[in-house]
Amino acid sequence: MPGRSALMEPAQTLAPPVLSPPVLSPPVLSPPPAPAVSSTARPARLWRPRRVLATPAALEHAHGRAMLARAEALGLTVERLTANRLTGLRQADPRRAYIEAKATLALVVAPPTKLRLQPIPPSADWRFDLAEGCPAHCQYCYLAGSLSGPPVTRAYANLDAILANLGAYLGQGAVTSAQAERAQEGTTFEASCYTDPLGIEHLTGSLSAAIRHFGAWEAPVQLRFTTKFAAVEPLLDLPHNRRTRIRFSVNARTATRYEGGTASLDARLQAMRAVALAGYPVGLTIAPILPVPDWEAGYAGLIREAAAALADVPDLDLTAELITHRFTPGSKQVLQGWYPGSDLPLDEAERAKKLTKFGSVKYVFPKELMRSMRDTLFAALARDLPAARILYWT
Repeated sequence: MPGRSALMEPAQTLAPPVLSPPVLSPPVLSPPPAPAVSSTARPARLWRPRRVLATPAALEHAHGRAMLARAEALGLTVERLTANRLTGLRQADPRRAYIEAKATLALVVAPPTKLRLQPIPPSADWRFDLAEGCPAHCQYCYLAGSLSGPPVTRAYANLDAILANLGAYLGQGAVTSAQAERAQEGTTFEASCYTDPLGIEHLTGSLSAAIRHFGAWEAPVQLRFTTKFAAVEPLLDLPHNRRTRIRFSVNARTATRYEGGTASLDARLQAMRAVALAGYPVGLTIAPILPVPDWEAGYAGLIREAAAALADVPDLDLTAELITHRFTPGSKQVLQGWYPGSDLPLDEAERAKKLTKFGSVKYVFPKELMRSMRDTLFAALARDLPAARILYWT
């Protein structure tokens, strides 16, 4: 679904109108002191797909062959397909299809449509894709219902063409290229709409190549990506020239139980500190904001932990993007097939119904709850992390 992100869904920046009875937020609690970020937390283990498929077209590209070599170096068995079409992935049982697809990496060539970039407000001017699909198991996954077929992770072998294509969009766009308050970011390119590029970097090397490309691009540009992973070591010494902003998708600790297969919150905060110390601009993507029990205390504590992780970082360049949870009828159906036991709140009666500019329906939080969430998080950022420049609330 063009314009929709795996880690972030673009939407209007104002709270929606109330079209259903408002859900009152619980009374504001005095937040307890945030726990210190653990110095011993380790990132989640690197993803090891059980099945790696390589299409003939992918292996015609040097980057495709390099990805195959990475997989084989990790001891993974690669199936070299005789045709470029991926077949046999669909099953009658959606849960079984999901499990098998989530354990599959396919090395493919991006279709020509991927070279026609789409705008991605409010995040960036343009989105481009290094891959499609994600190894994480987030119960609110924004890819549900927006990608066709089982959620296989497809890594694109024609990386040279993908990166060379970006120059045609320089100076264009309607977000950072057109807004005075964000003009210092230059033309921005979002690389995490349909994947988490850090979660598969050990298998692809595509993210490092993109960072080098932007670092060597002598123009007002910025590469942006969001991640729920923490294996940032391969990125620390790259010549990024501060043209890549690494944002970490984080949530209140009581909401992280919905984020299976990702790095722990402690590991993400440590990784954010590491890349900030390496000179990267960084960001907090607080998403999806949920009315979990004691949510005010939970999100205030999250922001204090982030502040502790970034303490004393010199020349800190920090942004914040605040994204509330929403779903569509289609994504709800897919998610309930993937995660039949989840207690993720997906009751339409507790939501406000909203029409997108394309005429489709989505369900967001009622106006009163949205206002309470916005006020709480904005106040916490102003109090505990004033260095953060808030890009948008949605």
